[in-house]
Amino acid sequence: FMGSGFKKLDIGHNKFSLDTALSVLETEISKLQFGEKNRCVKIIHGHGKGALRTAVRTWCCEQEGRFRAVIFGEDYDMFHKETSEMRADCGNPRDLDLGRKNRAVTYLWLW
Repeated sequence: FMGSGFKKLDIGHNKFSLDTALSVLETEISKLQFGEKNRCVKIIHGHGKGALRTAVRTWCCEQEGRFRAVIFGEDYDMFHKETSEMRADCGNPRDLDLGRKNRAVTYLWLW
């Protein structure tokens, strides 16, 4: 955990197959949506060849309406409207990736 309401989900450093990584993602996000108090999720998919990043982002965007926002790491900075709103909603957690344009992460803001 990175502070109140902010959950870190690392699926990029576990040597998962693509299918397994997406299955873990679906399971963990569902758990968060139907139980825990976290409303903001930082998904770490890593750099690698980009296959996992592409799969994660495609999955997130295909779920339109399920999340309040999907924010790509390269857009995650204090001048991005949804980033600012999400961070305020989650208690402005400390996050070293703020403003770093880190393509290895994607953020989900849950309803």
